[in-house]
Amino acid sequence: MTKALILVDFEKEWIDKKSEEYVGDISDVVKKTNVLINFCRTKNYKIIFTRHVEKHSKDVWSEKSDGTKIIQEMHKSKSDIVITKNKISPFYKTNLEENLKGIKEIIVCGILTNLCVRSLVQDAYDRDFDITVIKDCCTTFDKKTHEFTLKDLKETREEIQILNLKELINK
Repeated sequence: MTKALILVDFEKEWIDKKSEEYVGDISDVVKKTNVLINFCRTKNYKIIFTRHVEKHSKDVWSEKSDGTKIIQEMHKSKSDIVITKNKISPFYKTNLEENLKGIKEIIVCGILTNLCVRSLVQDAYDRDFDITVIKDCCTTFDKKTHEFTLKDLKETREEIQILNLKELINK
C-alpha cells in the first residue's frame, strides 16, 4: 500500500442547518466523495478520515458533540483510520505521519478548502508527498474562496495536482 485517501473533517456540524458552521447543501460533494472512497478502496488505498475537536470546548466542537461525528452518509468502513485533531493541521500533534509511513502519494478532499484542507496539503507538500486534491470533493463557505485557495495552492506548489473526480477516475 503506497497510496492513501485523506478525508478532512467530513463532520456533521458542517451540514447542520441550525449551526453557525453550516456550509450549505453539500449533498453533491458527499455523493462524489463516496464515489471517490469506493474508487480508492478498489485500488487498495489506505483510507484516513480526520475529525476536528476543540480541546477545551464545551459545545459545538467538543469531543462529546454530535457535530464532531463523521457525516453518516459517508462510506466509512470500520477498517478506516480516524484521526482526531485539535488544530487546523491534521499533522499537528496527531499520529497522521505515523499512519502515512510507506505512503508516497496522497489524495485529499474535505471541508473547509481554505482552512484544514489547505493546511493538510501544505504540510504534506513540505513532507514530500505526491499530492492530488479532488476539487469537487472539497468545499468551503463560498465558491470564490474555494477557487482562490485551489488556484493559490497550484500556483505556489506547481507539483500538486488539482483534479475533479472524473479526471482522477479516467486517469
